[in-house]
Amino acid sequence: MSLSFNRKHRAHGFTLIEILIATAILSVVLAAIYSTFSLAYRAIEGMDDSMMKLQETRKAIDILRRELDSAYYDADEDKTFLKILDRDVYGKPAVQLSFTTFSTLRPGLSKISYYIEEHDKKLILFKKLESPYREGDTQGVDIIEDMEGFTIEAKYNDQWVKTWDTEINKRMPDEIRISMAVMVRGQKVTLSDVARPRYGSSL
Repeated sequence: MSLSFNRKHRAHGFTLIEILIATAILSVVLAAIYSTFSLAYRAIEGMDDSMMKLQETRKAIDILRRELDSAYYDADEDKTFLKILDRDVYGKPAVQLSFTTFSTLRPGLSKISYYIEEHDKKLILFKKLESPYREGDTQGVDIIEDMEGFTIEAKYNDQWVKTWDTEINKRMPDEIRISMAVMVRGQKVTLSDVARPRYGSSL
């Protein structure tokens, strides 16, 4: 009776070998699941960073387009102007743009400047907002970090030119093309839009 009970008891148990094999299989499965989730997380995280940079760039272009749409120039008013200076940093386009406009950020006429600065071999787009009538009344902020290029072109005689100065041209261009380039997942992506200044664009 006792012998029969012991045989029955052993028949329903697991041997040490079986437990070790099951543990090894479980470890392999868990490692595979962890690796899959880790790769998926890194991909999603990279996608989030890319989407955020694209959104920042689109937002910056949209704001600049609206500011240029409202850019103001009067040949009889020396405080009003638009200047596009073509330059580059490390062979990348890094235009300097200054103009007077009616900004939603402050009452009256504002002078706005966009320019690129280099920090640790990375290009950063800065924006400066100030009064054209009072010195020292300035607000500056960085807009986009690690850019691949910033280009502004003015339409002149049905051609796009990379420089403009209302002091020389005596008028605003009919159209202004804005282009910003950033790296997204190892690929250079360029976003563009066109502004059409409403004030001072005709002779």
